[in-house]
Amino acid sequence: MANETNRTVPDLLGDLVQQSSTLVLKEVQLVRAEINEAVGQVGRGVGSIAIAAALLMAGLVILLQALSAWLVTMGLSTALASLIVGAATVLIGFLLLRAGVNRLRATQLVPQRTVHQVSQDANLAKEAVR
Repeated sequence: MANETNRTVPDLLGDLVQQSSTLVLKEVQLVRAEINEAVGQVGRGVGSIAIAAALLMAGLVILLQALSAWLVTMGLSTALASLIVGAATVLIGFLLLRAGVNRLRATQLVPQRTVHQVSQDANLAKEAVR
């Protein structure tokens, strides 16, 4: 115990650097473990979404065929009924596509809060060094 209280400043600084490196290493390991777990969950979620999308598309095709057949029973020709159903489907799909693309603009994907926080941390570190 007496040996611990008589340590030199370089020894203490060396211990500080070593313990800080160990802390950072452990935090990086924790982040990796959490990311691996999250990636596994995302993979399972994507698989479920892919299966659901395939089933939904098949159901949509059947419903669109039924709508076209109904229009034929209402007196329209098969070609005209198919044209109406196809045009309406394409229009709705195009509008949904545009809305999705607008939501994915690159400026909206930048993690603004993280960038701001990192900038603040850097400024605080600069001030502490001065």
